[in-house]
Amino acid sequence: MNNPPDISPVEHETEEYAHQVQAHVTKYLMVGGLLLAFTIITVALSYVDFGAVLSHLFHTNLSEGQGRKANVTVALLVATFKAGLVAAIFMHLAAEKRLIYRVLIFTGFFVLGLFWLTYLAWYDPVHR
Repeated sequence: MNNPPDISPVEHETEEYAHQVQAHVTKYLMVGGLLLAFTIITVALSYVDFGAVLSHLFHTNLSEGQGRKANVTVALLVATFKAGLVAAIFMHLAAEKRLIYRVLIFTGFFVLGLFWLTYLAWYDPVHR
């Protein structure tokens, strides 16, 4: 009669695995806390009129539309940071190789180029 091999885990390996799991859980909880904090910051910043803040800082009068654009810009910056945090930690992109970062940087510049083209089209001085 063949007895199965002894596959009971070694106590040291079990402790090491538990420590690794605890480290990952701690990291995920910290990132979750940061995301919650930045969500609260986003909501708080939505009540700030950045058009008035910029007018006060630069001693100019901005239109209501320009103030709204400043608010949207700040909200997008906070959202971009939060998305980067999610991509780096929850999608495990922080441990990826250089090729992933090169593709990511190219994509970022491509998106910025598209935004720039949209900006140029929006403020085209030619009236039709």
